[in-house]
Amino acid sequence: MSLDLSALIAEARAAKSFDVFLRTVPYFRFLGLTMREDDDGALLCVLPADPKLIGNARLPALHGGVVGALLESAAIVQLIWAAETDAIPKIIDLQVDYLRSARPVETFARATITKHGRRIANVRAEAWQDDPARPVAAAHAHFLLT
Repeated sequence: MSLDLSALIAEARAAKSFDVFLRTVPYFRFLGLTMREDDDGALLCVLPADPKLIGNARLPALHGGVVGALLESAAIVQLIWAAETDAIPKIIDLQVDYLRSARPVETFARATITKHGRRIANVRAEAWQDDPARPVAAAHAHFLLT
């Protein structure tokens, strides 16, 4: 079975909902990611609390790769949502700054496009749990736009 992700993106944009798209991408589905708008209308990526995502059971804390994946996912979805195209951006690089341990609770991420050129986009993302002013991690990513 061949998936036409471009068609799913177009459908999601038309419906103003990324639920179908998020369920179609296997890693997004594994993480249980959902999207919603915050009070200001900004797009939020939500990672639910799930024991399978714990990387350090002694603390306990989320696995760093899961936090990085949340930030990358928020950046990708923000680019798709803001773009005029239905193509999926290709990651060039991603730098993650881990600022504090992320407890295994519901975690949020918001991405901001800092530069959107014809071929390259720069995106900044932050993840937090209880307070957006106290992020657990931040990332800067570059994407190739097709």
